[in-house]
Amino acid sequence: MNTPPLASGPEGPSSLRPLLDTVLEALGEGARARGGPLPAGGPGAVADRVRDALGDVLPDDGDPDALRHLVRALAEGAADPADPLCAAHLHCPPLAVAAAADLAVSVLNPSMDSWDQAPAASELEAQVTRALANDVYLDPPRGAGNCATSPHRPDALITTGGTESNQLALLLARETMGPGVRLVCGGNAHHSLPKAAWLLGMPAPVIVPTPDGTLDPAALDTTLHGPLVIAATAGTTDAGLIDPLPEIADWCAQRGARLHIDAAYGGGLLFSSRHRDRLTGIDTADTVTLDLHKLGWQPVAAGLLAVRDKNDLAALHQRADYLNADDDTEAGLPDLLGRSLRTTRRPDILKIAVTLKTLGRTGIGALVDQVCERAQEFAQLVHDHPGCELHEPPTISTVLFRPAGATDDAVAAVRRKLLTDGRAVLGRARAANRLWLKVTLLNPTTRPADLAGLLKLVEGTTPR
Repeated sequence: MNTPPLASGPEGPSSLRPLLDTVLEALGEGARARGGPLPAGGPGAVADRVRDALGDVLPDDGDPDALRHLVRALAEGAADPADPLCAAHLHCPPLAVAAAADLAVSVLNPSMDSWDQAPAASELEAQVTRALANDVYLDPPRGAGNCATSPHRPDALITTGGTESNQLALLLARETMGPGVRLVCGGNAHHSLPKAAWLLGMPAPVIVPTPDGTLDPAALDTTLHGPLVIAATAGTTDAGLIDPLPEIADWCAQRGARLHIDAAYGGGLLFSSRHRDRLTGIDTADTVTLDLHKLGWQPVAAGLLAVRDKNDLAALHQRADYLNADDDTEAGLPDLLGRSLRTTRRPDILKIAVTLKTLGRTGIGALVDQVCERAQEFAQLVHDHPGCELHEPPTISTVLFRPAGATDDAVAAVRRKLLTDGRAVLGRARAANRLWLKVTLLNPTTRPADLAGLLKLVEGTTPR
């Protein structure tokens, strides 16, 4: 038996080229077979098609056409975030340049747990994460210098997304303030925050009701005693709302509480000169969650946790002699083990770095502005449509609406009908004690005609 070709090494490029052609052709075939934003037929039909394409998972003799068949099946059965009518979740269409950079990572296969497995990637990560952290914490202002020499300068860690970032943030709070620190967050907070408090053995969190969708600082319980970490949200998953960050920061300063801001969604506004002010107060947080696989157009995963004081990261330090022996570290080999809760991890920083360098602040900011503008346009369409009801004007790029006069059951049925038919992917959210259809616009190629067509689809699916 001949040894299968490797992706890297001298023969790597010549081995990959025909395979890439196969992948690209199969992606196209699958997308044409799907014919829309989602495969038609619902879970049962999708399962049948995947089962047919897969056949025997581990046959005695291999199938040389497996790559084509399975990629085609995956593409045919995919929810395509590049389709304008696939707008349910914080699920962005990735930029081509970012996906191409991700291929290089797969080929080279660095592992970010020791310098000798990822020499260049570890340095790239250090420089890019530091730059992004300094963009969150503009103190001193950009271009003023001195930040790099401060013993308390900002830093950031790469994570798999908001869930890991939020868990890390609470871990740092616990290690900094002691095991008795209690999480206080709004009912609008991401589910990963109370889950992280449970995983870390912290006291039961205090969940503050948020009837208007955002955390009201006046509702924070002044009778709470002991160490506290307050978690605010900049971009809720249901409606894209932003908590009043400056007021919450003031409350934390008065009470000596630690502040974490979950900006997994809204953090992308930092790139926009038009919308950055919506995040005023973010630089007061001790930790900030960011997700560039949302308003950053990166392939999953591309999460970060920014910290105002890099010294807080000392809590993550671990020693494993085969990865970061004392004498190696003293000799100048960088210690990577304290840069993550994970050991083996891929350098997701490359696609981020390539995107930042290729588009620049202006290019990424323009994408942010485009999706925010589309959301405003869609909200206006809903507002002007006699058969639809708008919840509120969008804060970022999420719009909640519903067919006028429909019951909650009818709203849910409309969403499921569009999903089953493969015609549109809409989310759902509860607000003001009612169920709403949710559109999250992260596709910068979406046009007003697409949005008008979406409303027509909803109207045509709503029972009368």
